[in-house]
Amino acid sequence: MSNATKSQSDLHDGHCDPPEPSASVHTDDIPTIAIQEAQTETGSHVSNEEKPPPLPPRPMRGESSRQPNSVGPTVLRSPHSTVRPPLQATATTAVSRTDIHTQSYQDGSRETYAASKQSSPPPTSWGGWSSIRRLKSQEASDSASIRSFAPTLGTRGDVESLLGGFSAQEQTSGWYIFDAQLKETGLQQDDASEHDRLLEDFDQEFEELDAVNPEDNTEEKLLARWQAKRKHFLILSSAGKPIYNRHGDDNLISGYIGIIQTIISFYEGAQDQLKGFTAGEARFVVMSQGPLYLVAISKLGESDSQLRVQLEALYMQILSTLTLPNLTHLFSNRPSTDLRRPLQGTEPLLSALADSFTRGSVPTLFSALECLKIRKSHREVINNTLLQERCESLLYGLVVAGGRLVSVVRPRRHSLHPSDLRLIFNMLFEAEGVKAGGGENWIPLCLPGFNKNGYLYMYVSFLGVEEGDDQREDAQASRHDDVAVLLISANKESFYDLRTMRDAVVEELEKNGSMAIIQTAIRNGRFAATDIVPGTVLHHFVYKSRPNVQFVMPSYEPHFPNSLARRRLLSLYHALHASAHAKNAHLKVLHCIGRSSVSLAWITPSFELYCVAGSSASRNALAQSANKVVQWARREEERIFIIGGAVF
Repeated sequence: MSNATKSQSDLHDGHCDPPEPSASVHTDDIPTIAIQEAQTETGSHVSNEEKPPPLPPRPMRGESSRQPNSVGPTVLRSPHSTVRPPLQATATTAVSRTDIHTQSYQDGSRETYAASKQSSPPPTSWGGWSSIRRLKSQEASDSASIRSFAPTLGTRGDVESLLGGFSAQEQTSGWYIFDAQLKETGLQQDDASEHDRLLEDFDQEFEELDAVNPEDNTEEKLLARWQAKRKHFLILSSAGKPIYNRHGDDNLISGYIGIIQTIISFYEGAQDQLKGFTAGEARFVVMSQGPLYLVAISKLGESDSQLRVQLEALYMQILSTLTLPNLTHLFSNRPSTDLRRPLQGTEPLLSALADSFTRGSVPTLFSALECLKIRKSHREVINNTLLQERCESLLYGLVVAGGRLVSVVRPRRHSLHPSDLRLIFNMLFEAEGVKAGGGENWIPLCLPGFNKNGYLYMYVSFLGVEEGDDQREDAQASRHDDVAVLLISANKESFYDLRTMRDAVVEELEKNGSMAIIQTAIRNGRFAATDIVPGTVLHHFVYKSRPNVQFVMPSYEPHFPNSLARRRLLSLYHALHASAHAKNAHLKVLHCIGRSSVSLAWITPSFELYCVAGSSASRNALAQSANKVVQWARREEERIFIIGGAVF
């Protein structure tokens, strides 16, 4: 028999087509034993007319091409050569089960090879680079990635099924093999280095850009610096008038504002409201509030819902200055109204709020407040002092220490919305304007969560701060050490009544020792995670009491000492929160394994717990520490939270 035959099980992938007449077939390189076995099996059953044609030689790797045949199916053409090129695989003539091995991949394809000393099987942990080449030849989409076709990176078991968007960070034995091969080829990029790239020179994010000067030809440089910012907030009117932008002046970004306004108007004309889109590494989220468009542009990986909460806070800041009726009236008379003039002087408040979102705002992310940790009995003494000295025009009374709530007095049927308190804290402790005016201020403002249609009047007194004392050396630290008394009234003529009440409250707090207790709690700072759970693997956590809309967290030290490390931590919390609260997620426990950390989110009707540990922490150790944190929070609930507050 002159031509080699092949069993039906070995004829696949189109390699059984007849060769072109000009193609020379060399069978000397094919193992002899395998050919004889194939002839023995088929010779007694197949006549000469039914014999399959001889197999064509395998083409050189990377030089194979398909050419249509006018008679039958496509055939594989090989280059003419006197010596047969090496085979890509030796499985075409092997018939013994011990000689054949088949590798199945996650994309449904298979690869067959023969076990021999010269050829080793592909790595069992993933499809190897050959699978990537195979996918490339099948014209995989541009969105295809290496990870998309690595079988070991698929979800496994009950833990990975909860990971949601974090499955890309999981580490398995197969991952380490995959990681090593990526490093060898130069395609590997570590998660930490990728995040470092995004947060490179993070402190420069808050540097102000100079105004455009046509004479010095610096517009291109300024525009490049503007584009390098990781986060932008833009506010414009429906007529395309710029109202506020965090970075750059109107002359620099007027073209971008015009493009954004055109895109939004196009969708509104089609009766399809634009909510967001992605361009490169940036996510654009658009929120329409009456005559205003608010746009967030972020490269920090935040979800749409989180960016929408931040835009809502900026809108509330505008309403706190104008009130909703005034805002509506301005644009109903003139849709092209320039709102920058009525908002003049509030840019520092908007910028301070925007910068807090860029640095990472725990109160905004979790929509909750933080309280100063003191004993229940000490808090009751402060509450009783406020009640005893209360004047008739008082609506709300608060004692605040460094942005943390110490005590609150309120009417029985009214409560302060957390978003309103965040606006107040931003005004007092983030922006410098209020404190720069001295230790005493009288401020009309609208609290949209309470009533967006009218103004309230707030008396603010910083205790121990004299006029001009804002030039202290450590201004940043002083903002977090200040104690302030806030008295809010609906009567604009109640300034002197509230001032008299403030004097009486401060005198009584000094007399009963409450002021010393507050100052001691401020100096002690936040507790460490090891103070709660000795020897814990936790580096940081956030515990939120859902009924009280309050949270508690330990100190950032020593694991997150600077703004860059804290931004990384907040980015992880953003990702955990987004996955845990994703639409239709219904998760109770979310466990994430990353290269540099492991994290856990625990969601119940009464509390939410988010905690982060080192990458070497086991799941059992993380779960045990989380349980101990929950037990501690329930035991210390009346110290770390304000339960109800004082009512009248």
